[in-house]
Amino acid sequence: MSKLRAARRIVGVVGHLLAGYGTIRRKFGKATQAERQAHIQAWAQGFLRVLGVQLQVQGDPAPATQSGLLLVANHISWLDILVLLALRPVRFVSKKEVAAWPVLGYMATGCGTLYIEREKKRDALRVMHAITEAMRQGDCVGVFPEGTTSDGTALLPFHANLLQSAISADVPALPVAMAFVSPSTGQISQAANFTGDASLVASVWQFLQNDGLAARLQVLPPNKAQARDRRAWALDLHADLSAAHQQLLG
Repeated sequence: MSKLRAARRIVGVVGHLLAGYGTIRRKFGKATQAERQAHIQAWAQGFLRVLGVQLQVQGDPAPATQSGLLLVANHISWLDILVLLALRPVRFVSKKEVAAWPVLGYMATGCGTLYIEREKKRDALRVMHAITEAMRQGDCVGVFPEGTTSDGTALLPFHANLLQSAISADVPALPVAMAFVSPSTGQISQAANFTGDASLVASVWQFLQNDGLAARLQVLPPNKAQARDRRAWALDLHADLSAAHQQLLG
């Protein structure tokens, strides 16, 4: 039964990816930034439905008085980006190689992805400036300061480097705690986890066989660094998100 469920979802995934690709090709050329963002968010929300993922949100993901933001979230899975795109318009940073991927690379670029050449140390500084400028222009840029995925039970320590971009742009962080749980029991689910030596293909195949998943999000109020340096700010954000994450897990 689980393999049949996965096969059905694969068909839906392929169809939804092609529909998104078509939307970018046909509509993005003449669309405004707001229209593009609305298309991306609607597409991500539809994708979650195809995958059988319920989106459960507490808090306000789009503060009315705030434009530029650094969305700071804990990191569990490859599914996180799709969940956050469904939550609100947000741009992410990815390795440059993604831009060359068939279909997905074109879509990532259309979604406003900022690319980094990881093998070039100096490129990190360029991307930091790009993130800062994007937020100054009113964009929301998403980062995962843990730097890698966790098993979803607790947050890993935060790296503070990327927080400097929000300090430089003089914009707040938008902290978002995330957890994946079973809709029927409310207990933590490992269905979407992507940790250890597991390959992406193995992780996706495991996920596609699950019998239902809920993505729980707690959006905390915007939080500016004020007089804190990036390291002190990172510690405070980690504490706030850890507390919110544990509340999500009940």
